[in-house]
Amino acid sequence: MFTQYKYWKPYISPFDPCEPIRVKSFSTPPQLYIPFQPTGLSQFSPKEALKHGTLWPQLYSPYPNPQKGGDTTD
Repeated sequence: MFTQYKYWKPYISPFDPCEPIRVKSFSTPPQLYIPFQPTGLSQFSPKEALKHGTLWPQLYSPYPNPQKGGDTTD
């Protein structure tokens, strides 16, 4: 299985005047891992599809909530 979130530790110079960010991250969209739309994908209900912004759960990509330590916003 894949993970949408990638993490890395940047180089921290001893002469950097700012407080360093210890771990940086970025996310990759799920459509990078699905080369084409297969038949028979499960679907959200219409209400859930509007809430998530997509009809297919496999293409749902939540945004992390930085106040909750990287948890998703739901």
